[in-house]
Amino acid sequence: MGIVVIAFFLLLLLGMPVAFAIGISGTVFFFVNPQIPLSIAVQKTVSMSQSFTLLAIPLFIFAGNLMNNTGITKRLVKLSDVLTGHMYGNLAQISCVLSTLMGGVSGSANADAAMECRVLGPSMTARGYKRGWSAAVNGITSLITATIPPSMGLIIFGSVGEVSIGRLFAGGFVPGFLMMMALMITVNITARKRNYAPERVKMATLPEVGKAALDSIWALFFPIILIVGIRFGVFTASESGAFACVYAIFVGVFIYKELTLKVFLQTLKDTSGDIGIIMVLVAFSGIFGYGIVYDSVPQAMASFLVGVTSNPYALLFIVIAMLVVSGMFIETTVIALLLTPILLPVVTKVGIDPVQFGLVMMSVTTMGIMTPPVGIALYTTSTIMGCKPEETTKEAIPFIIAVLAVVAIMVFFPDVVLFIPNLIFGK
Repeated sequence: MGIVVIAFFLLLLLGMPVAFAIGISGTVFFFVNPQIPLSIAVQKTVSMSQSFTLLAIPLFIFAGNLMNNTGITKRLVKLSDVLTGHMYGNLAQISCVLSTLMGGVSGSANADAAMECRVLGPSMTARGYKRGWSAAVNGITSLITATIPPSMGLIIFGSVGEVSIGRLFAGGFVPGFLMMMALMITVNITARKRNYAPERVKMATLPEVGKAALDSIWALFFPIILIVGIRFGVFTASESGAFACVYAIFVGVFIYKELTLKVFLQTLKDTSGDIGIIMVLVAFSGIFGYGIVYDSVPQAMASFLVGVTSNPYALLFIVIAMLVVSGMFIETTVIALLLTPILLPVVTKVGIDPVQFGLVMMSVTTMGIMTPPVGIALYTTSTIMGCKPEETTKEAIPFIIAVLAVVAIMVFFPDVVLFIPNLIFGK
């Protein structure tokens, strides 16, 4: 397996797209092990793309694009503005609240970061906010999307690790809101130092909040409907993706009346590209994953790490450090696909709950989108805001510390993650 890993990183250094680097390096495993039929590589590629559970990914991507194009995002921005207009750095506070609300809509941190920079970025610059600070805020707050359902990362983790996606979704609510609060506090501290004054003197009145919330009610109910539907067996996690698409079309056509045929066709076009990128990664990861299992890498890793320490907290922090470093070089989806089958048996062996680990793992790995040298959202937000990635990285440090503080809470207080899943689904 060592040759395969070397081939993978070598192909990445040569600039090959990640999906093909995974596929080609995975195929190398079959050439160095000629006793294994090469046809298995083809079978694994096809079987990964035919997973019923993973069907939720393209469906939620389609639903998220539909909701972004039907006026739901616009109304969520308005609600966030009403809630945070009296706070220092209120446009950045909008980003924190909006990311929390958007978690139940888009499910993608990268898409959320890019959208918020386009929607909020011009106003932030006009108000005198430093471009790098604005890019850092919009990028880091998008990490909340990794926890609030429906999260693409949690779907992948649950599918690969055979962990209940319903429990993962339910477990994401409290960490998501904790992350929002931690980032809002960080925004407040840094904005006061820069004198980014509030837009309004007083808090919005209850009628103002109520009116904005009522206007956004269809988006606010969406994640709740998903959890309730999964809990009571109305639909599975995969079927909930289909429900999300129908829900978005219904809201766009009959409630907000902004989903025209032209908008629908453009949404289909955008979704096709998004799905293609992710599903190629998923399909080719099957080849790589076969080699991992065949060479008993999970068992070897488990023996090594448990040999280092059997303390669950120490083990988790070792794994977190490994994930932080991995996130600097490898895309989030790839880490979830390749490392979940390796790390999950290790942590469960020392008594760590799979749902708790799933939330910790996806929060940490998603942070990689904002860390150099390969952070996708880092370069996206910096480009949209017109600043250097180095400036964005420097401004992001306090916000990264806030995210890691929430991760530490999830590690030391498992019930923060497990309380709602146990309440809804039972222990």
